[in-house]
Order: sequence, then C-alpha cells, then structure tokens
Amino acid sequence: MNKNTAINFILQNARPLELAVYKYLFESGSTQAVINELLKFQNADGGFGNALEPDSFNPNSSPIATNDAIITLCRVNALNKESNIVKGIIRYLESRDSFDENKKRWLFAIDSNKDYPHAIWWEKKGDGISGFNPSISLATFLICYGNRTSLYEEIIKEGFDFLENAKEVSGDSLKCFLLTYVFLKTNGISDIIDLEHFKDLLCKAVDNSICKDVSKYGVEYVPMPSNFFSGTYLDFITPETKTLIAAEKDVLGKLQMEDGGFDITWKWYTPYPEFEQARAWWRPRITIEKLIFDEVQI
Repeated sequence: MNKNTAINFILQNARPLELAVYKYLFESGSTQAVINELLKFQNADGGFGNALEPDSFNPNSSPIATNDAIITLCRVNALNKESNIVKGIIRYLESRDSFDENKKRWLFAIDSNKDYPHAIWWEKKGDGISGFNPSISLATFLICYGNRTSLYEEIIKEGFDFLENAKEVSGDSLKCFLLTYVFLKTNGISDIIDLEHFKDLLCKAVDNSICKDVSKYGVEYVPMPSNFFSGTYLDFITPETKTLIAAEKDVLGKLQMEDGGFDITWKWYTPYPEFEQARAWWRPRITIEKLIFDEVQI
C-alpha cells in the first residue's frame, strides 16, 4: 500500500475524532485531543450515540455506541477511573438503560434506531440481544473501572462458558471477548475466570473466525486479520494467523483506491440516502486500521 496517499486521504477526509486518533497513533498527538472529540458524541446520561458508529445516526445513547467509545478510550490509553468521560459511561451503564433484566444482557439494537438513518442490522429484532455483544465487554469494563458486582461477574462467567462450547463466534462478538481479556489482564483480575485458558480459547476462536479465502479480502464482508490485529490484540496472533496476515498485507495495495483510502465492503440495505455520508465517515476510519495493520510485525 502507498502510505503517503493513505495519510493524505485521512488528513483530508477524516472526522475530527478519527483525525485526533490518527494523530495520537502516528504523530504523537495528545490523549486529551481524542477525549475532547469523543465528548461531542456523549449524551447527558453518560452514554454515547450521535452517529459515533457511522452506521446509525441515532442521537440516543446505546450500549453498542458506548462500547465503541470504550474501545476508542482503550486505544489511546485514556481509561482513567477519575475522568469525567469514564464516570459518565459508568453512570449510563449502571442506570440499566437498554438492559434486559431477565436475560441479564445489554441490547445490541435499541428501538429508536428505526427512527433515524441506519444500516439494516441496527433494526431491533425480537429482544434486541445479540449473544454477548456487547454485554461481556461492558460488564468487564464496569468491574475494572466501576463497581464490581456479582451480576457483572456472572455475565463474564456465562460468556466464558459459551466460548468454551461454541463452534463458531462472529467477528464483532469475538472482539468483545478479546477486549474482556485485555481488561481483566491489564487490571490484574484473575479470580473470575481462568485467564490462561480464556486466552487459549480466544486464539482458537480467532483462528476459526478469520476467512481463509484470501480472494474475498476487501471484496466481501468477511473477517480478515486486520479486523483483529490493528494494534490492540497482537497477543492472539498464532502461527496459523501469521500466514493470513502476510496474505492480507500482500493485497492491501490492490484494495487501496486511487484517492489513497480504503472502502467499505457492505451496503446498508435500507433506503436512507445518508448511506453515502456514513460511507464517507467510515472510509478514513478503515484506512487508519489498514495503516496500523500494515505495521504489524510477524
């Protein structure tokens, strides 16, 4: 890939938030600059919405958007228990908004998504729950940065049991499990589940999840190595995934567009014309991921 044109694309097209993340990662930018931009997506209840996840223009707080904010804070080392942005997240999650008390899960999709431009997967189906996405990472966040309760421990234990018996875990859900491991390991919490066994399970799950057909990379919406190994979860690289990482790196140049950026590989499948705006917001975000991925040493 041509890194210079990729950088120029990001500088010219990224939203202020993604631009601040890029500058933190590649130009010694400040953590506070990222926090300042992220705060613009935080609501009074402490949760996040407002198209932080560019696929949904819903301004209301949702567990998924809040989880996305947590991921950004983690990426720029800004998870500080005493910070107002983290305290706000804790307040939102502990309010149990968009939490199913019977099934003990946060919702993946909320009712109000339908009232705003969105991708079809954000339409609430049934109870709105999608396995442990994002419940397990939100519960772990609360244990590590909020108040440790038996409810959150139970969610983690149930997620661990699920992972141990699951034949397949979707990529987005798997990233919630990966984030759970990072939080528990970083904060030295080893009395809820067996972390070493958890790591072994995650390595196998990632291996199984990544598409082995390299011809589909960047063409179809399939899990690729860059979905997992863009700077955060490098401890889960195995000999098997190293081969696929090398294969994706080999095709990055072919997937890069003339303007220097990378494109999305999906459509909304809803009639909203705002899709093109969402695509324009997504492309710099994806391009940053590819830049990080291209620097992964194997």
